[in-house]
Amino acid sequence: MISYHPVTPKKTVLEGTFVRLEPLNVAAHSEDLFVAASVEDRAEKYRYLAEAAPEELQDVTEWAEAASRSADPLFYAIVDKRTGKAVGRQAFLRIDAANGVIEVGHIYWGPAMARSRAATEVMYLCLTYVFEELKYRRFEWKCNNENQPSKVAAGRFGFNFEGIFRQHMIQKGLNRDTAWFAIIDSEWAVLKPAYESWLAPENFDAEGMQRTALSQLTAAALGR
Repeated sequence: MISYHPVTPKKTVLEGTFVRLEPLNVAAHSEDLFVAASVEDRAEKYRYLAEAAPEELQDVTEWAEAASRSADPLFYAIVDKRTGKAVGRQAFLRIDAANGVIEVGHIYWGPAMARSRAATEVMYLCLTYVFEELKYRRFEWKCNNENQPSKVAAGRFGFNFEGIFRQHMIQKGLNRDTAWFAIIDSEWAVLKPAYESWLAPENFDAEGMQRTALSQLTAAALGR
């Protein structure tokens, strides 16, 4: 018989070397998140998110007011420690403490996170928190099956593809077939060294270019 003691995630700061995850705060993060979303292709970047791309600061403020009050999803802002600016956001959701299952989603990573160690460190912080502090058994990643960048990212981060839920939901008036991915606790034991190897300073040259791709390290760790 499994002996499991459920723990619910709290509004706590997750501190890394390059980024810090802070519980979403309207006053502290709305303006930065609007800047992060103010890109030419924002409609495409928001295509698979629940809300429409913001056109003005008030759109983000209103969204943040509702999101910051939510316990599930539990939203975080991603803060670049060099600048102190929020450069993205994401959430824990579908929190099932009784069974030790939690999902990451509602992800928007702004351009300041591109081609940097930020996104990988964010995922490392979340995985460490979920498996080592909360003691969960399963960490899920789900996305629209048409969302190819999200599916590629899931594989890069070491999530295992588990299948497609056909006609899973209607989102923004359109059908959504949902691709399911997950990491379980036993897999994190071998994935953690892969993440740490990728994030290590010696994995980057003088120009900041990676020597070994994270996808190579996670695939090797899982024997893919």
